[in-house]
Amino acid sequence: MTQRLQKFMAENGIASRRKSEELITSGVVRVNGATVTELGHKIDSEKDIVEVNGQIIEPQNTKLFYYLLNKPKGYVSTAKDQFGRPSVVSLIKSDVRLYPVGRLDYDTEGLIIITNDGDFTNKLTHPSYSITKEYEATVKGSVGSDKIENFRQGIDIGEYVTKSAKMQIIQQNKDSSVIRIVIAEGKNRQVRKMCAAIGHEVLYLKRTAIGNLTLGGLAVGEYRELLRDEVLGLVSAASLARER
Repeated sequence: MTQRLQKFMAENGIASRRKSEELITSGVVRVNGATVTELGHKIDSEKDIVEVNGQIIEPQNTKLFYYLLNKPKGYVSTAKDQFGRPSVVSLIKSDVRLYPVGRLDYDTEGLIIITNDGDFTNKLTHPSYSITKEYEATVKGSVGSDKIENFRQGIDIGEYVTKSAKMQIIQQNKDSSVIRIVIAEGKNRQVRKMCAAIGHEVLYLKRTAIGNLTLGGLAVGEYRELLRDEVLGLVSAASLARER
């Protein structure tokens, strides 16, 4: 259904119509990833994704869906892409407007959650919750055990110093190594930048877990619905992480 953006916001409990207009003109409202400041802007409430201060606004009285997807390479982790690249959302057969929880970059495979629950998305992606994410990476060169301490102390990757992370060496070959990495952040291309900072370019990267949720036997490109206990477990893990 097409309607004015401020009307959509007011109907879904964000603020009054007038206050919603103030939020729009202040530049804190985004539609499909783009900031909108025009009061006459119209949206399709069944297709478009609206965010206020970084939080996705989910239309009221909507059934909530949660999917676990094993993302292939070559897909973007956004609902829509300005360059027309395929989205992870297109892999889910559903008539409901969905969006990914957090992001995996275009060349990274692995576990990503797709949902239409904005509150759930916020709990799993907001920096204050810090739920753990596990990755398996193949990197150039032989990784020395001293690099484990680098990860534990935090790594300066230019824009910031990362929080303490875990790294385990799984396999060492002549020209490459397989390592397991656990972080409690979700910065843009963070794992790739961390590995580059210690001198090991990432050749292959896959996310294998978020909190206690794993891929199990799910093949690349396949997905399944999350069980109710899995959803509650992720929310609980995120809340506990925030309290620490």
